[in-house]
Amino acid sequence: MADTPLAWWRRQGLRFRLTAVAAAVLALALAVSASVLLTVLDRALIDTVDESTRQQAQTVRVQADGGTLTSPITTHDGTIVQVVDASGRITHVTYGADRLVPLLDAPARERVLREGDATFLDGRPHAIPGPLRVVVLRADRGQSVIAARPVAEIQTSLGTAGRVLLVGTPLLIVLLAVASWLVIGRTLRPISALRRGAAEITHTARSRRLPVPESKDEVHSLATTLNDMLARLEEAEQRQRALVSDASHELRSPLASIRLQLEVALGHPEGQDWRETAEGVLEDTMRLSKLAEDLLALARLDERGGVPARREPVDLDEVVRSIADRYGDARLIACEPLVVRGDALDLSRVLTNLVDNAVRHTTSKIEVALTGDGTLTVTDDGPGIPEQDRERVFNRFTRLDSGRGRDEGGAGLGLAIVRETVRAHGGTVHLEDAAPGLRVVVWLPRL
Repeated sequence: MADTPLAWWRRQGLRFRLTAVAAAVLALALAVSASVLLTVLDRALIDTVDESTRQQAQTVRVQADGGTLTSPITTHDGTIVQVVDASGRITHVTYGADRLVPLLDAPARERVLREGDATFLDGRPHAIPGPLRVVVLRADRGQSVIAARPVAEIQTSLGTAGRVLLVGTPLLIVLLAVASWLVIGRTLRPISALRRGAAEITHTARSRRLPVPESKDEVHSLATTLNDMLARLEEAEQRQRALVSDASHELRSPLASIRLQLEVALGHPEGQDWRETAEGVLEDTMRLSKLAEDLLALARLDERGGVPARREPVDLDEVVRSIADRYGDARLIACEPLVVRGDALDLSRVLTNLVDNAVRHTTSKIEVALTGDGTLTVTDDGPGIPEQDRERVFNRFTRLDSGRGRDEGGAGLGLAIVRETVRAHGGTVHLEDAAPGLRVVVWLPRL
């Protein structure tokens, strides 16, 4: 089955299509311009001849009305003049004009007089080569003045101009097509460089970047945007590799502990306290379960690209009361009504992680507060976190050496989950000194 013209056109290169479109547009514009030019030129020349002929006829009419006509009538621009009396007889003519047959018969003269415009007349029956432009004016005593002027030179000039345009226009189109082909090719050269650069970037050369042209144009913006995208992809891949590496390291320790306890128990069953072994294995299993849940939560956040799973109204004060009631050590000192837009389960996990951290490190009290402006705080009176480490603890798998041992807490993912979730909901989170202790301040936009 033969391809349609549209399918063939789509298969052509961008350079060819741009050149063809430019040439086609120019051809259409030149054709329209040439047609308009010839039409306007023809009209202007004919109007000039009509005006000159009418002036000559007016001069002769004035002389005819005054009875001062001489024969032959003298004109200076080659205008042919006939004066016809009321009986249709020619009384005065210019030199060389027909003295017997009027250029226009009586009905034709009446028609031209009635319309008031000049008319075309074939001059060959009157021994005049080419067409004539004829004007008729009425004089006194029933006389009519017929003035005519040949327009063969005008038609010859228009024909010459048309032939010049007919030959010159295709040459101009060809020149423009060649120039467009060269200019478009030079313009697309940076895109070809981008394509070659992209082809050279492989999994073993991820840090390479695409060439950026010097010109500050759309191609420059495209190259810059693509390089930014490559940088983000490289950063995401590095984060993913780091996450896999850290997760492998975190999983190795509880798995090794479980294996060691089971091997010892099986190797010495007679002297083993199986309840103690089961409790140790359960503790490591719970640690593995918590790590798997945290990793799954981070994976879901990364998959959604910083967007909540659901965007629906959430009564945050109800969530806060529910979490505070679950922890006996947490005291709810303020809980004002507040509605935010987001995912209730994710927001519940944020507060749960914060209270869990506070419970692990508090000395005597934990205070939770929610105000109507969208501020949620969780305060403990534990050892706190040095100011220089308060931003670092939000990184994944980050645990401080002082008071943050493996047995005291998780894998260092809790605060990372909190920040990612809060950011997905359009909020902010930071740590500040509670003197003594630490205060976590979360702000979420009100609905």
